Amino acid sequence: MDPQPVLVDGCTLTLEDVEAVARRHHPVMLDATALLRVERARSFVEQLVQEGRVVYGVTTGFGKFSEVVIPPEQVRALQRNLLRSHACGVGPELGEEVVRAMLLLRLNALMKGYSGVRPRLCHLLTEMLNRGVQPVVPSQGSVGASGDLVPLAHLALVCQGEGEAFFQGRRLPGREALALAGLEPLELEAKEGLALINGTQAMTAIGCLVALDGGRLAQVADVAAAMSLEALRGTLSAFSPRLMEVRPHPGQAQVAANVRRICAESQIIASHRFCSRVQDAYSLRCVPQVHGASRDALQHVRQVLEREINAATDNPLLFVDNGEALSGGNFHGQPVALALEYLGMALAELADISERRLERLLNPALSGLPAFLSPHGGLHSGLMISQYTAAALVSENKVLAHPAVVDSIPTSAGQEDHVSMGNISARKAAAIAGNVEAVLAIELIAAAQALDFLAPRRPGLGTRAAWECLRAEIPHLEEDQVLAPWVERARGLIRSGRLLAAVQKAAGPLG
Repeated sequence: MDPQPVLVDGCTLTLEDVEAVARRHHPVMLDATALLRVERARSFVEQLVQEGRVVYGVTTGFGKFSEVVIPPEQVRALQRNLLRSHACGVGPELGEEVVRAMLLLRLNALMKGYSGVRPRLCHLLTEMLNRGVQPVVPSQGSVGASGDLVPLAHLALVCQGEGEAFFQGRRLPGREALALAGLEPLELEAKEGLALINGTQAMTAIGCLVALDGGRLAQVADVAAAMSLEALRGTLSAFSPRLMEVRPHPGQAQVAANVRRICAESQIIASHRFCSRVQDAYSLRCVPQVHGASRDALQHVRQVLEREINAATDNPLLFVDNGEALSGGNFHGQPVALALEYLGMALAELADISERRLERLLNPALSGLPAFLSPHGGLHSGLMISQYTAAALVSENKVLAHPAVVDSIPTSAGQEDHVSMGNISARKAAAIAGNVEAVLAIELIAAAQALDFLAPRRPGLGTRAAWECLRAEIPHLEEDQVLAPWVERARGLIRSGRLLAAVQKAAGPLG
């Protein structure tokens, strides 16, 4: 079955749509009504040029050069030079999924009908996505103020047949990549170069994908916590609905419900229901509060991103109904940057508490299990060093969670005197998410190993399903092994969704 096309109308894009196009290569199609808005705004731009009205970026230079008026015969050169001068990015290149998300988001912003581009440009961006032309975009160079100018300039260069792009696995000059895809570059007209690079589409593209991954990691964290809770013979009393009702944070209640569902019918928990332990350590007892706070943060971030991906972030914006071309600051990345810092911190906390549960699993003084979960401790070190790796990743996250958004270095000779650094915020959040995935993978391995020592008592419905999923890829650790491949296998189960699918099949849907 062919994948369902994503309709681009400037108003109704969802994070799931972004992922479908970016990762699963769903085709995109343009909404006819939205194209009419694009045409009207384009006619307005042409009127402005003909009348010789002074409009920033249309008949003037950019940034500090906004006071320089450009004659009509030079407007094409102005747009061409803009892209060339701004394409000065450095660093590792953004991955295919991020670049595809950037293309989609920039297209969606143009389709709102406030930017004044020709419909031909929207069609070109559409076909670049549908035919697989992926511009080469360096990751560093944006300060996130007049949008992600630098990365978007590299993206836009290909539209005018410059820069570089990947096509069918080959890295090619932009013009050649377009030609092989059966496309022709455009000579950009008034306003079009500026419209392509004014916006937050680099930071927002990264943020959308990380937020979606973060939502899944939050669910995996609940699974890992439930497995550790059982392996450490913890109690479910701290997950009581009554406790959640009197502190009604929605994330907290959802996490508690998830853990109860995952641990349902656990013989392990039932076996020590009347033991002398009154309460568990915070890394177990406070899972609803810690995981739940991260979930609430993720929900807030999602709301910010959903607004941003359907926003007009160009400058100036054209209001055809009353003939206004308004210069403003909708390109500024501050709303997204702050949200992405929050996203990074929220995800970092999932790893932080996971590492503490891991320590309890491996420490015989805390677990009552064999030291480092090795059946033959001494000659074999078991999972001892896995906690070192987790500790290193958690510490790295602490550095990455330091907010870039609180910094601001003025640019453009003081014209752009406050910047968001949101692109850095986005890339930090992505790095944190990768570290969280690895820490949770290690906890899952350790929790599965710990549960082996509690046989024949059966774990809960969801816990058992998670254990079986892991054991299909990762055997019980009897003697010391090279653990790095095991961690990668566990990460693969997380990333592919197989682990969550197995748990939800057995225990029911998780929130």
